[in-house]
Amino acid sequence: MRVFVTGASGWIGRALVPELLEAGHQVVGLARSDGSAGTVAAMGADVLRGDLTDLGILEKGAESADGVVHLAFGHDFGQFDAAIETDAAAVEAMTAVSAGKPFVAASGTPMVPGRPATERDDSVFAGPVAGRGDNARAVLKTAERGVRPSLVRLPRSVHGEGDVHGLIARLVALGREKGIAAYVGDGTQRWPAVHVSDAAHLFRLALEQAPAGAVLHAVGDEGVRIRDVAEVAGRRLGLPVKSVTAEELGFLGGLLALDQPASSTLTQESLGWRPTGPGLLEDLEKGYYG
Repeated sequence: MRVFVTGASGWIGRALVPELLEAGHQVVGLARSDGSAGTVAAMGADVLRGDLTDLGILEKGAESADGVVHLAFGHDFGQFDAAIETDAAAVEAMTAVSAGKPFVAASGTPMVPGRPATERDDSVFAGPVAGRGDNARAVLKTAERGVRPSLVRLPRSVHGEGDVHGLIARLVALGREKGIAAYVGDGTQRWPAVHVSDAAHLFRLALEQAPAGAVLHAVGDEGVRIRDVAEVAGRRLGLPVKSVTAEELGFLGGLLALDQPASSTLTQESLGWRPTGPGLLEDLEKGYYG
């Protein structure tokens, strides 16, 4: 299968592209810069230059492929509304030429008060990220036009060696800056997590096997207590572990204050996917973030 991948040079893309190539697929990766193009080419994939605002390029990439994996998204919190609008237009452009083809898009696991979120829960987001839920539903709706869409919903932490921009990496960097390993409140809030290699494997399975409208959870750890994260990070960095208010940690504080576990039981049952990579605390113990 010829697969067009947006975000091919990104964190998950760098795990997915080799996964696809090993499975015998041909990969074309979208690259917006010389550096990204070099990364994509070094992995053995073809390069298509452009970014998510180049709708003609996106149409070309999707139309010439047998399937699409859409990973790219602008994560600048200062321009989140614009990023959501750009994403919506990109999805529309690519799916318009993808009838009869798989289209796999990245999304996020939802939060359900009082229990782990499952694949049957709607992609409901609140506040400034609400539009991502709308975009996720728009992806699934393309099944009405003959596309075979699926969502791979990612947990708050997609971790592994080399992660420098994820939320855990940002939390550790913030800890260095403030001189403490922080958690919010009593620290019993739970985050789901997955190793990047397991996430990449699920994207491949979704591309190859997922039926139209499938919602999948790339979750290895159903819920890791934030206080446990802080204690391991504090020990590795030699920092005191301390409870703080959400406001003291900015946007990260708001996320850390939420209990948001998620399950992947239905995904494992439907596709036979099994997370085998190390858990989040194990990766922290290895010093990848230290």
